[in-house]
Amino acid sequence: FYGKGAGSEPTASAVIADLVDIARLHTADSAQRVPHLAFQPDAMSDTPVLAMGEVVTSYYLRLNVADQAGVLAKVTGILAAAGISIDAMLQREADEVGGEGSTQTDLIILTHDCVEAKMNEALAQMQALPTVLAPITRIRKEELA
Repeated sequence: FYGKGAGSEPTASAVIADLVDIARLHTADSAQRVPHLAFQPDAMSDTPVLAMGEVVTSYYLRLNVADQAGVLAKVTGILAAAGISIDAMLQREADEVGGEGSTQTDLIILTHDCVEAKMNEALAQMQALPTVLAPITRIRKEELA
């Protein structure tokens, strides 16, 4: 073999180490060998995976909406109807979003933990509102204990 890499001496050392490992495995008792993936075949089992719709987590939502009366009430009403609690919320000044005289603003919402399926339903309803002007940004939040 040739080309860019660690160099001839480190490569030769790695090849020799691999050959020594193979020789040791060949002469070792099969019960003493470390199997592929480091698991004995009889110790492996299927682990159930939770369906994505059942995952419980909190969310960061960012909505670009029309800057008019009642928009916030509609959005929070949809979340409340889905049983999704709001942890924090920020509505940016319209001038910050679209410049002076803008007719749109951003709503930033942090939620408490909720089921993904409920969030999907709520997002579909919010996205269908005529006052939601762009696709909703959703980021799952995880708290590491």
